[in-house]
Amino acid sequence: MSWTATGGGSRPSLLWRTRDELKSLIVLARAGFIGPETPRRFLRILRTLHEYGPFGAAGRIAAIRHGDQPAISDEIGEITFGEMEEQTNRLTNAFAARGLDSGSTIGILCRNHRMPLIAAFAASRAGVTAVWLNTAFSVRQAREVIEREGVELLVHDAEFTGLAESIELKFGRMVCFAENGDGTGIESAISAASAELPPPPQKPGRIVLLTSGTTGTPKGAPRPEPRSLTIPGALLERMPMRSREATVIGAPVYHGTGLVLALISIALGSKIVLRRQFDAATFLSDIEHHRAGTVCVVPVMLQRVLALGDDEIERRDLGSLRVVFCAGSQLPGTVARRAMDRLGDVIYNLYGSTEVSVATLATPADLRSAPTCVGRPALGSRVRVLDERGEPVEPGRIGRIYVGTSSPFEGYTGGGGKDMVDGLLSSGDLGHFDAEGRLFIDGRDDEMIVSGGENVYPHEVEETLMRHPALADVAVVGVEDEEFGQRLRAFVVLAAGQDATEAAVKQFVRANLATYKAPREVVFLDDLPRNPTGKILKRELPGQGESGGFS
Repeated sequence: MSWTATGGGSRPSLLWRTRDELKSLIVLARAGFIGPETPRRFLRILRTLHEYGPFGAAGRIAAIRHGDQPAISDEIGEITFGEMEEQTNRLTNAFAARGLDSGSTIGILCRNHRMPLIAAFAASRAGVTAVWLNTAFSVRQAREVIEREGVELLVHDAEFTGLAESIELKFGRMVCFAENGDGTGIESAISAASAELPPPPQKPGRIVLLTSGTTGTPKGAPRPEPRSLTIPGALLERMPMRSREATVIGAPVYHGTGLVLALISIALGSKIVLRRQFDAATFLSDIEHHRAGTVCVVPVMLQRVLALGDDEIERRDLGSLRVVFCAGSQLPGTVARRAMDRLGDVIYNLYGSTEVSVATLATPADLRSAPTCVGRPALGSRVRVLDERGEPVEPGRIGRIYVGTSSPFEGYTGGGGKDMVDGLLSSGDLGHFDAEGRLFIDGRDDEMIVSGGENVYPHEVEETLMRHPALADVAVVGVEDEEFGQRLRAFVVLAAGQDATEAAVKQFVRANLATYKAPREVVFLDDLPRNPTGKILKRELPGQGESGGFS
């Protein structure tokens, strides 16, 4: 089955691409992403785009259009778009003074605050590649990725100093918010550098995001400079974000989920609210205090908000909230429904990945009708569900998901790529469309197990278990079985104040699914291992070794 926003074929024609760009242009104008400008400002914006590329130009264009408006609010205070632009210029010149040039690479190892964004803008403006590193890395993982990606300078928070000092870097490191008098502080480097606009690079620097690493060492997945309006257009077509509002970003900005919302908010002239650590109560307070219209979360953050209880949520004035953008890992249907019951019909659930970018986006209406869906293909995206022969399957039948977008994956920096069919990239997931064109994720294509001759998808069992009133979190995996070949093992976390037995959990599945889909074992845990974007690390579950996970 093929569902697409660009026509029936897998390779869109020039006509369909042009239509998508025009539609995106209209959507962006409506949201305030672009707007009427004086001839002089319009020429400045065009020149900036030409000289520094879309990413390197993003902050400067925002400063031209919204200079005195607040750009970022973090635990240090607030800065305007004009102040952010000045700091970006100074840091770009500081990079050059340290010896970085086109062909150099920096790493960014920071939690959510202003500096990682300023560093990334400065790197792009200097023609330098920026690799966004996961703050949950061990020393071994960090060293492996830094060496593989050729990182020569590391921008990092003070809390990661021990890790940073254990790795030799050509241009050393710049520490955020920890002035120590030895010249490594990024603030002192910014203060000492010229505020003049740096000369344009030969070529804007690349952004390298890392895969989630749920099935092994994270891989670098560089993306080309976007030459299309369809990525912001795809999101703003369905999400009612508007110019000069506030966006509270709970998801890590080093991940595509947080970064794309930060960039869209900057382009809209909206204030970004960042905190280094996510706390559900503080998150709600930030929405109320800043009158936020949009928030960005991963599903586990929604679960933590709901765990605060109805009284804690309802005592806040959250009337400004129109968009809860959720991505990064799979959103359980029960969580989607409960969140909309508490917060209103404001949940927008994106399906995509570091490799395939934006694939589908579910609206609140989609989630009310089908809580476990991930919506319909986004503007500019082509999504197909194919069988083992590469042929489309009918609605309701499970197959492998393939995606084509306007921002194609270039292949991993360490070599290799993903399976492609007719120009479409495998997402690595299994799924199906319903008759209304909504996509559902049935699990990873390497997670399906065969138990007693029957195909079983752990995700279906997980969704069922999440409806059990005594369970707060679940993960289901396949393990070897001498009699049946494979069997299911469920790991469950009890909700606060709740109790359940292994027999009761098994019976709950049997009452809702076929008997062969019931787990043979149920393991009770205090919590499940997750990475910072909320994906469950199934290989870290007791006795699981290198099992895979949803990515």
